[in-house]
Amino acid sequence: MQNQEALNISVQNNREIQAVFGEADIYLKSIEETFNVKVQIRSDGLQVIGSDFNSVRCAARSFEFLLHLTRKGQKIQIGDVRYATRLAKSNTKENPKEILSESIPVFSKRGVIRPKTLGQRSYIESIKKHDLVFGIGPAGTGKTYLAMAMAVAALKKGELGRIILTRPAVEAGESLGFLPGDLAAKIDPYLRPLYDALHDMVPAESLESYIDRNVIEVAPMAFMRGRTLNNSFVVLDEAQNATIEQMKMFLTRLGFNSKAVITGDVTQTDLPVGKSSGLVNAEKVLNGVDGIGFVYFSKEDVVRHELVQRIIEAYEKTTLKGTNGSSN
Repeated sequence: MQNQEALNISVQNNREIQAVFGEADIYLKSIEETFNVKVQIRSDGLQVIGSDFNSVRCAARSFEFLLHLTRKGQKIQIGDVRYATRLAKSNTKENPKEILSESIPVFSKRGVIRPKTLGQRSYIESIKKHDLVFGIGPAGTGKTYLAMAMAVAALKKGELGRIILTRPAVEAGESLGFLPGDLAAKIDPYLRPLYDALHDMVPAESLESYIDRNVIEVAPMAFMRGRTLNNSFVVLDEAQNATIEQMKMFLTRLGFNSKAVITGDVTQTDLPVGKSSGLVNAEKVLNGVDGIGFVYFSKEDVVRHELVQRIIEAYEKTTLKGTNGSSN
């Protein structure tokens, strides 16, 4: 009979076991299948058993990550389980407690907002440290959501007087005149994702009051022209769809006691042929400039459905093949 390796995990109560096992043991089964191990409940906690010590260790690390999540008051979701197993497989020396040590004093409908990945933690740290931060990476990595949470936190603490959320309203140069309806109807579809995130963080009555008093402003990028944005936390979303001229215009709006976070995915530029992305250009021009932070997200930071990560990976492989093929 093959020797069995085992590691024990301390658990405080049955509620923690239920949280990390999931409904109908779905999280437990996922970890057991991923690492080919078995988990037993003991009087003093959990015991992970398997024939390969590395697999046992990875499974134990996954449970420790989930336990730390639940002890922080966070409701565990299947995406957390998948990230926990990916983190364990990576053999990173980072302690799960260190990854989750950062938190944003803002509550969403799912509880306190905190980073779930190494990339997200680096992003929050960079926003705290720099007045201008670029968050670049694929969809589903929390770039915009976390930036907005940091903005709401700064407003609530009185560090800044207002929040300005903006994005290029129309990919082809914000040509609002070519769209049907009045101005509000025209820009609403482009700004709706920002409103949705705000509704998740700010009670409806408070949000309405903030918007009415112009404490929170959600507007297309074209509305930034000619302004000086003092005492503000500014978030520019979908920045890959800004032209070089628009990006330069936006960057020079930043005033005293202000902070700006610029987010985008350089692989999803929707600008017309012949127009260069202002985000791509800014990355080349400003990388290394003192006081500006650049944080890059990868597919490992995706916190949406697991298919999103697979889709990103598939497109990356296709792009790589196309690049290699074009060089022949």
